[in-house]
Amino acid sequence: MKMERVRLIDGLRGLSLFGILLANMLIFQYGMWGKDEISYFSLSNLDTGAYKFIKIVVEGSFMPIFTFLFGYSLIKLVESLRKKEVRARWHLVRRFLLLIVLGILHSTYIWEGDILFFYGLMGFFLLFFINRKVKTLIIWGAILFLLTSSMNYGVLEETKELEEKLSTYITKTNNIYANGTYSEISYHRNNEMPPLFEEEFLMIFVIILAPFVTAPLFLFGMAAAKANLFTRPRKEQKWYKVGAVLLPIGLALKSASILLQENAWSAMLLNVGAQLLSVGYISLFALLFVAFSNSNVFLAFESVGKLSLTNYIMQSIICTSIFYGYGLGLFGKLGMLNSIILGLGVFVIQCVCSFLYLKKFRRGPLELLLRIGTNFSLNGSVRTRKKVKLENTPSS
Repeated sequence: MKMERVRLIDGLRGLSLFGILLANMLIFQYGMWGKDEISYFSLSNLDTGAYKFIKIVVEGSFMPIFTFLFGYSLIKLVESLRKKEVRARWHLVRRFLLLIVLGILHSTYIWEGDILFFYGLMGFFLLFFINRKVKTLIIWGAILFLLTSSMNYGVLEETKELEEKLSTYITKTNNIYANGTYSEISYHRNNEMPPLFEEEFLMIFVIILAPFVTAPLFLFGMAAAKANLFTRPRKEQKWYKVGAVLLPIGLALKSASILLQENAWSAMLLNVGAQLLSVGYISLFALLFVAFSNSNVFLAFESVGKLSLTNYIMQSIICTSIFYGYGLGLFGKLGMLNSIILGLGVFVIQCVCSFLYLKKFRRGPLELLLRIGTNFSLNGSVRTRKKVKLENTPSS
């Protein structure tokens, strides 16, 4: 039973990394801001179709899976630490601080699309919920989901001045990322902010809102771990079937948001659709796992999932080397369809390398580093408290 649970969770983590890679291909090739201003790039009809496919089917719907699994793994880590009679909170604090440091290094020296920094910060927020009951976690998650989904996000009015600034920024970014040296790209990434960052109120609003928008999936993952979901896949199939129904609903809502003109309604449909689609993907994957758990495909996802941190960073290193000027310089030139094919190729290579690596080693290099820092021991093992012998203690 334990083995099945671990395999399914690792497989889901591998699936999320695959989707995150495909979604990030938009950023690797068109930039963090250019990906949503695709008119700056000359896409063929085929590439336009591929672009819409990624926006609807992939973008925004695989990161929530990773978020859900972060919450799930957090509770399982706490349970493991408590069985060894150690103070879980200090281990978690060290883990979250390490994620923050890794995130800063990642975004500063490799790529601006980092998620580790945010996950580390969210970890401290989640500390308030680790002792809550399943029911409490679900209620809080549902309340935050309803509140953030029904909010009128509004659309920032793009004045002519703002449009001109954004156009200048994207054009400059395209040129530097496609032709610049490593130092030129690093300087631009770390020092030249997009014009939207000049809107102080907007930035404060986003910083305050972001934790609450993402919190539901973290909390639902924690609730799932406390309820021991995914520990008995064959007996849980009926729940997977219910969740899989959300897949077409999520696709429909996201499709509608793409077709609608950009406004508060389209933003709400996109957010809700992305979350529902995530649950649909989790459920469908779990259903397929029950039937084909020993297939090479699921073994591949599992292998990547076991080395999720290392593979995530490697995706950034590989893709920036392909698209940026200090590498092959294909920024904005490869085309959307070709970038999807490239993403598939990179992930297949990661599957093979991860499978072969795990034949000799138990953990990836970054996973081991995180474990050493979390447990504060050179070999990465948990240091349990020494029990004091009481035989010779004088009685009062």
